[in-house]
Amino acid sequence: MIRFASLGSGSAGNALLVEHEATCLMLDCGFGLRETVTRLQLLGRQPADLSGILVTHEHGDHVGGVFRLARKFGLPIWMTHGTWTACRENDAGLDLRIIDSHRSFSVGDLEVLPFPVPHDAREPVQYVFSCASSRLGVLTDIGETTPHVCDVLSGCAGLVLEFNHDAGMLERSAYPASLKRRIAGRYGHLENSVAAVFLDSIDCSSLQHLVAAHLSERNNRPELVVDLIAETLGCSNEWVGVATPEHGFDWRSLA
Repeated sequence: MIRFASLGSGSAGNALLVEHEATCLMLDCGFGLRETVTRLQLLGRQPADLSGILVTHEHGDHVGGVFRLARKFGLPIWMTHGTWTACRENDAGLDLRIIDSHRSFSVGDLEVLPFPVPHDAREPVQYVFSCASSRLGVLTDIGETTPHVCDVLSGCAGLVLEFNHDAGMLERSAYPASLKRRIAGRYGHLENSVAAVFLDSIDCSSLQHLVAAHLSERNNRPELVVDLIAETLGCSNEWVGVATPEHGFDWRSLA
């Protein structure tokens, strides 16, 4: 059984926990050391429980706390070579493990499959976590979906999916035009309706949990996202999860 929970999700920081039996992985860490430890405790975990940290890409809200946490507690880090190059981090005291963005690998009791995504980073990836009985897919920080992404995430039992912004709210926002173009562009973030079309295009027949993540605090509203997902999947609004910047979301389990 895979269990997963979030320490927080948004532009101020992101971190997700995925565990199966004795293995507990952290996906990204965009929070400072003290904040990370505090948020872990709220989920009943501590750094000593972690088997390591996976990194999606080099943007600060995902990698800002990774290296200090890893050094402090002796945790291995997995990331692509491009991400490592972009981080320009001194590797002294780090257990760094470079991954192939198309090749799966095992960490303890979990099988981990990275897959490349279009985003404005050096070599960004997202991940699918699996055990014998279930699969959890994570997809955030992607400008547009691809056939490969659709194939990889079809049939998952759990899905953490980016619903970053509402197109109208972004257009009306006070953001500079250049930032609006970046967010809405092919290498930016998923707009609500685009994420909904993606959901409608993949096999969701095994889906037990769906959590909307990486919502913009200025250019989106959780109720918009929940209504759209419920309409797309034909489910109740109460079934839809939303990851918040302050608390992420509590533990969920895949049968």
